[in-house]
Amino acid sequence: MMNTLGRWIRFTVLLVALAGSTLAAVEPNESPNEETQRDDIFEANRRLGRGVNLGNFLEVPRNDNWGVEIVESHLKLIRQAGFDSIRIPVKWSDYAATEAPYTIEPAFFARVDRWLDRAEQETLNVVLNIHHYDGLDSQPQSHAERFSAIWKQIAERYRSRGDWLYFELHNEPHDELNDHWNDILRQGLAAVRASNPTRPVIVGPTRWNNIATLPQLDLPADPNLIVTVHMYNPHEFTHQGASWAGPRVRAIRGRTWGSEEERAALAKEIRQASEWGKSHSRPIFLGEFGAYGAAPQESRVRWTRAVVEEAERHQMSWAYWEFAAGFGLYDPDKKQWRSDLMGALMQSR
Repeated sequence: MMNTLGRWIRFTVLLVALAGSTLAAVEPNESPNEETQRDDIFEANRRLGRGVNLGNFLEVPRNDNWGVEIVESHLKLIRQAGFDSIRIPVKWSDYAATEAPYTIEPAFFARVDRWLDRAEQETLNVVLNIHHYDGLDSQPQSHAERFSAIWKQIAERYRSRGDWLYFELHNEPHDELNDHWNDILRQGLAAVRASNPTRPVIVGPTRWNNIATLPQLDLPADPNLIVTVHMYNPHEFTHQGASWAGPRVRAIRGRTWGSEEERAALAKEIRQASEWGKSHSRPIFLGEFGAYGAAPQESRVRWTRAVVEEAERHQMSWAYWEFAAGFGLYDPDKKQWRSDLMGALMQSR
């Protein structure tokens, strides 16, 4: 009788210990399923890997031309060069009706379709966003309904695409949208989730996806979100000579980069993004970074290499800005990569 009782007690203690270890593996208030979903989104961010933006292309205002011609064969070059992803900025707002239900023009949808088809053929992941929706940034409350309607259409059209397609809600929220973004991003996300309940969605902070404003980003309890930030600091270096920069920065020439203090500031800024991500259990995608072509080339290469090193040190995915324009990796006239910049980006491959 005593032996039987002893075995029963030992068996009970073992069950309690096993249950305790299982519960300890799950964070408070988090179910095992939620923990698995959280791991999945970190894996989705890892798959994005190294990317390049197809800038100055589909985000150009309607009937305008910014001098960049991207053709489908360029995607093969991008894949062969070792990139995992492309980010496609799109100015959907110029191709959607201004009255409800804000229908997106079929011909424009078909144009985007072709790029997604080709990217899938080349096994490239795609980040598809809303870019340069100026009305949303300047009059967010007047455009919130249209913003959600546009996303509803995009999400429904591409709901059957594979997990290689990622949605990014809005590029660089700024101006008046700064004060309304936490509410409006929820509306856009709800429009996506109605048809794409688990697709990775990318969302960033205000003031042009500024790392410094990450603390003001208030995200819903959605386990399939990736947080994006952009990196162009110091602005006086990365944007010197750019026609769209302010007069002071536009007039700068010859500013170099690479002192110990400058390197430390860059590392600190990227580390801040990483620490925010860890504290909020969110993966980080560095969706844009680059130094404009007017900057001294050696410093451009040095800065680019430093950004990549720091981003990858902190397990961030990234997408360089951009393919073939003022920041470009590819020289469309010579039909070849700029080898020094490519070396800075792909240094460990």
